[in-house]
Amino acid sequence: MAILKHIAIKNTDYGEAQRYLLFQHDEHTKKPILDENGELIPRKEYYIDGINCDPFSFDLECKELNAQYHKNQNFDEIKSHHYILSFDPKDTEDHGLTGEKAQRLGLEYAQKNFPGHQALVCTHTDGNNESGNIHVHIVINSLRKYDVERQTFMERPCDARAGYKHHLTPTYLIYLKRSLMDICHREHLHQVDLLSPAEKKITDREYRAKHTGQKKLDALNKEMLSKGIAPRKTVFQTQKEYLRTAIEYAAASSCNIEEFQATLLKNYQITLKVSRGRFSYLHPERSKFITGRTLGSHYTEDYLLSIWEKRKEPQMQSHTGSELFTTHSASTVTEEKETPDFCFIKSDLRLVIDLQQRVKAQNNPVYARKVKLSNLQQMAKTIAYVQERGYSTEKDLMTALTTSQSETANCRKNLRSTQQELKRINEQIHYTGQYLANKSVYREFLHAKNKKQFRQEHLSEITLYETARNFLKQHSENETLLSMKSLKSEKEKLLSIKNMQRQEYQKRKQYEKELQTVCKNVEMILHGKSDFEKNSEKDIPPR
Repeated sequence: MAILKHIAIKNTDYGEAQRYLLFQHDEHTKKPILDENGELIPRKEYYIDGINCDPFSFDLECKELNAQYHKNQNFDEIKSHHYILSFDPKDTEDHGLTGEKAQRLGLEYAQKNFPGHQALVCTHTDGNNESGNIHVHIVINSLRKYDVERQTFMERPCDARAGYKHHLTPTYLIYLKRSLMDICHREHLHQVDLLSPAEKKITDREYRAKHTGQKKLDALNKEMLSKGIAPRKTVFQTQKEYLRTAIEYAAASSCNIEEFQATLLKNYQITLKVSRGRFSYLHPERSKFITGRTLGSHYTEDYLLSIWEKRKEPQMQSHTGSELFTTHSASTVTEEKETPDFCFIKSDLRLVIDLQQRVKAQNNPVYARKVKLSNLQQMAKTIAYVQERGYSTEKDLMTALTTSQSETANCRKNLRSTQQELKRINEQIHYTGQYLANKSVYREFLHAKNKKQFRQEHLSEITLYETARNFLKQHSENETLLSMKSLKSEKEKLLSIKNMQRQEYQKRKQYEKELQTVCKNVEMILHGKSDFEKNSEKDIPPR
């Protein structure tokens, strides 16, 4: 089955995408793998082409286009889009899918769906985590280079004009998925319906979290076994996976929402919330609910209610006159069990009279006494803090908070400036290494009798050399190339400065957070209510 994945990239370094496509990277950390000499290792097999650009000078051409239209200059702008077409591993044996064929399909897909854009199309045959599935990477500059004819999937007139950015909408994404499905059906490749909601919706983030968690668990179990201790757990389970498993077992042993809710809470410590007809689940180790739709289509209210309705039909035939479980009963539970939405807002300010604790306390007298005691303890801590720091008035405390916020902002600004400078040095180091590595080949090219033939035979090395040379000339003063030794020395200095600035920033940020909490506590102690609590008494519109 072919799947489509999209990643929006805000990184200004277009060369990073090139390096990822051409050289080996760790699939978990996304960092390049280096050999014993500290050099990048080329991928074993790949196929790469450029659309409206040279694949080896993609980064420079994108930057030139951005400068021409004065676009992609801000930090928060999306600079490029990365699409991945991942084919089923079975397609290699069942339907003769090869790297060359996948590259041809990727070029066709990119030219059809991203017309006018500079694009890199690269096919890898190794697969994610060496799974063996062939996949195609399509990296496009978010800025369109050429005017094109208006296509059916374009929603705005400017989507066909040069100098305007790629605009991915939900409708456009549906079109892209349908286009991939059409290609797979035409080529008789394995394919599933990408437009229907998944029964189990496992995101890439969850997939990687499971893989990383399993790796850590295996290492821990290995250490325990070496000490003669039998590990209790051998399979890592994400929180979403725990919820899915619990929901499946609870739904199978329940006939209505009341039984389902009671089973989840008693056997799995999972809280079910029914809000506006939607099911949400609270993992025992979380403070924020996860909706059923996030878990998959088989964990939503519609699917579960339909299962229980079907299960009741035979009982209705055997027990005439018995009560029917309808959506009205679900709405009744909603009215009785539902807690206001604001109670589930995640907040770090929970030291004193927290609204979430108050709502829970109203439903549980024992819990209310516990919260009251905790509140008194936090009030005592706040008074001790104010006494210790010598704040004589509430105004002094607010002044200290304002000063702290200003200092934190300055630290953050300095840190970002150092990070940008470090990024510039890393680029210079990369292109200097690329320049030196291919310099000998280029020297042979200059002395070759048949330059045209020599260039064709060593096109990759010569293009890499010329790209690095052009970059270094543009970013070097007086066209003087800095030595690798001086660049690495400067990088070490910047790394040292960056670490000190990061520590200072974290320290300032923690102090600011501390003052914010104290200010909140003081306001609630002196005035009884915070602004949030005052607003909560008003009619809160449904979200």
